Amino acid sequence: MSMFCYQCQETLGNKGCTVNGICGKKEDVANLQDLLIYTLKGISIYRINIPIEVREENAKACEGVDKFIVESLFSTITNANFDRNFFIKQIKAGIEIRETIKGFLKDQEIQFGDHDAATFTITDEDIDAKAATVGILTTENEDVRSLRELTIYGIKGIAAYYDHAARLNKKQKELIMFMEKAFVATIDDSKTVDELVALVLETGKYGVDAMALLDGANTSAYGNPEITEVNIGVRNNPAILISGHDLKDMEELLEQTAGTGVDVYTHGEMLPANYYPAFKKYDHFVGNYGNAWWLQDKEFDSFNGAIILTTNCLVPPKKSYIDRVFTTNSVGFDGVKHIPEPEEGKQKDFSEVIALAKTLPSPTEIETGSIVGGFAHEQVFALADKVVDAVKTGAIKKFVVMAGCDGRQKGRSYYTDFAQALPQDSVILTAGCAKFRYNKLNLGDIGGIPRVLDAGQCNDSYSLVLIALKLKEIFGLEDINELPIVYNIAWYEQKAVIVLLALLYLGVKNIHLGPTLPAFLSPNVVKVLVDNFGIGGITNVEDDIKTMIG
Repeated sequence: MSMFCYQCQETLGNKGCTVNGICGKKEDVANLQDLLIYTLKGISIYRINIPIEVREENAKACEGVDKFIVESLFSTITNANFDRNFFIKQIKAGIEIRETIKGFLKDQEIQFGDHDAATFTITDEDIDAKAATVGILTTENEDVRSLRELTIYGIKGIAAYYDHAARLNKKQKELIMFMEKAFVATIDDSKTVDELVALVLETGKYGVDAMALLDGANTSAYGNPEITEVNIGVRNNPAILISGHDLKDMEELLEQTAGTGVDVYTHGEMLPANYYPAFKKYDHFVGNYGNAWWLQDKEFDSFNGAIILTTNCLVPPKKSYIDRVFTTNSVGFDGVKHIPEPEEGKQKDFSEVIALAKTLPSPTEIETGSIVGGFAHEQVFALADKVVDAVKTGAIKKFVVMAGCDGRQKGRSYYTDFAQALPQDSVILTAGCAKFRYNKLNLGDIGGIPRVLDAGQCNDSYSLVLIALKLKEIFGLEDINELPIVYNIAWYEQKAVIVLLALLYLGVKNIHLGPTLPAFLSPNVVKVLVDNFGIGGITNVEDDIKTMIG
């Protein structure tokens, strides 16, 4: 095989992509991503030996390395970066960083300092050959490989959330230090399966911390999300469509487009930006256009205007609109213009995007009306009395957590059918793009409480955790699993993996995960998850309603 990747739900045959990725990445890029991860392991071998006081004394330099680690991890998430040249540049920079740190610790004995990840060098001529030798399958033991990759995918999710928080100047050195510890653990052949299972759960703990950090960053900058009716129609103005997850980019784009005659619409996981008070002052912020990420090849075409991808969830652009697409942050695609990071203290420059938008037609309308969201933790806490009364009177019998990701597979229509088949006394709690399977259905309300409560982006699954913990406190329960809450979660990529690990760390049991269980879970690792946490898959709507709802 010329590559091997099984980190996403759509991996070929639920076994692994071995020629090209289903996501669209080519074999050389897949292998270069493996080599970049390998390079980060080499950096971490030396970095974990730097004492905290030395990190603090050299804070500026250390922050630069932190940023490199986070951005590199983020760039390897599914549907984030397809640009070969980006990865070559990043690998070379990583080797330089590793050697600088190695020199700094030259008199210190370093465990694993003789590991190839800590010593290898490459040239332009041999980089592809090297990249093809360091992939996932170099770990021969299936269970060890499964647990190592589960950890790596978990810290990829942590890095994604950390990156957003850091752009809002919220940082936490313990998260970076854990990533480095996890990297080194994945090359330590002395680690037992039990120790690796413990590492996986520890990854979940830091996943909770990362989501809390980002939640604090977003709400302190833009206010707590509010119940909001979001327009899904269009206006007759030139426009920019912003997709991805990064709210800092959203803020700067709205500021720079104010007064230009250019409207701004969200797409996909940027929909929840509509719920934040700070963004509602912009009268050219129209609403949301379209649906989940995988429909962008059709919706970007009909949008007609300029498009910005701020994070992962990029589908390889079609020729019909590729010249209207811009990437930024850790996103990249060969032939697509990239908006670089600004100088410190300055805003990112969206002027080229705005200038292009002014020359393009207004969006083609694909739907009309509105959808309601904004049910993050503070908003639900404000409704707590109403919710508790509904539970006590039996008006609400079940909360069904249907957070997570959407995807292309036809079988994902299951989630639409499941939402429609739920009893009228159940409420859906959602976050992430999984909601696009049912957030436009007319499911009604229960005493004024909508039957779909959208907390926001995938990272806002943290809100769902806080809501569950609050209900546990209000009802005086000992165990979160005593609540009338069931979990039917759809996953696609690595941010969903860290959400899952965070829930497991918090003790949540009997989670149903679909549309398939991850290919990177070996049969023995699945057994551990089933035996200890009651993890299960999905079958069909009728049987799953009986199993989960009763």
